[in-house]
Amino acid sequence: MQVLQNVSLKQFNTFGVDAAARRFACFSTVEELDELLKLSASGAKRFILGGGSNLLFTCDVDGWVLKNELMGRERTGEDDDFVYLRAGAGENWHNLVEYCVANNWAGVENLSLIPGNVGATPMQNIGAYGVEIKDVVYEVEAYHMLDRTRVRFSNDGCRFGYRDSIFKQAAKGQFVIVSVTYRLRKKPVFHTQYGAIEQELERMGAQNVSIQAIAQAVINIRRSKLPDPRQLGNAGSFFKNPSVTASQFQQLQQAYPEIPAYPNPDGTVKLAAGWLIEQCGWKGYRKGDAGCHRQQALVLVNYGTASGQELLALSEAIRQSVQNKFGVDLEREVNVV
Repeated sequence: MQVLQNVSLKQFNTFGVDAAARRFACFSTVEELDELLKLSASGAKRFILGGGSNLLFTCDVDGWVLKNELMGRERTGEDDDFVYLRAGAGENWHNLVEYCVANNWAGVENLSLIPGNVGATPMQNIGAYGVEIKDVVYEVEAYHMLDRTRVRFSNDGCRFGYRDSIFKQAAKGQFVIVSVTYRLRKKPVFHTQYGAIEQELERMGAQNVSIQAIAQAVINIRRSKLPDPRQLGNAGSFFKNPSVTASQFQQLQQAYPEIPAYPNPDGTVKLAAGWLIEQCGWKGYRKGDAGCHRQQALVLVNYGTASGQELLALSEAIRQSVQNKFGVDLEREVNVV
């Protein structure tokens, strides 16, 4: 374990924003994490870094950046219907999905190619194509940074919401996620009715629906619509899809009959943030090196040397224009540091 000073974080965030950490260290065991927490206990700011795929640095970190590299995969149990797989928080998420698909363990195939690491999956309650991680999380093991104790959170204990969890709300900044145990189905339940999965399966000529075919369909769709962060800096969807009341939706539908909408179980209606942003003229917009992707307005991109402040300013301009046009407030999905 080595503590470095004045380290550039450009390679550690998918936006490719050039910010710096006053002190930087990686930990691959809980014992190393505990030691680093003791070293950084002087009151300086501490930031736990995972895959860097869902954050925007708007300034240097005048404190400690501790990178989570807790690895490992272990099948911890099984029964007639499920396999229980524990993965370290530092494991790459898509690699883990590929591992599950190769072993015919179902439940995460719709979440293929989502960037980031395992530790972010329960924190963000990641989701795509009709599946959320809350559907498969069995248990989360986390380390309390103040008490220096390990705590286990059940699925209910995680208090999952739309792109939300206890780790972003009541327990924000208190825990480091150590591992996540997923409950995966031996007999798959297919989710193909969302997005363009059925059309892509047909285009692929898939004779039989399988988790392997669904995973490949999702990968194909994502690659066709979303930029590869290794080639064009981005953090995926910058905003959450907003929900409005049924009466608000009726008013919007009268003014915009083509508005995409999806009913929520609580009676509210979810709108497509990308569509709202595109209607405001932002798709393909670029100012300097900060812009909106030409194929997906929901994705903000760094064309090279955009600063975090420039990208944040662009996001605020987008939010304001959507509010002015539709009366709908967009909430960031990306975490701003």
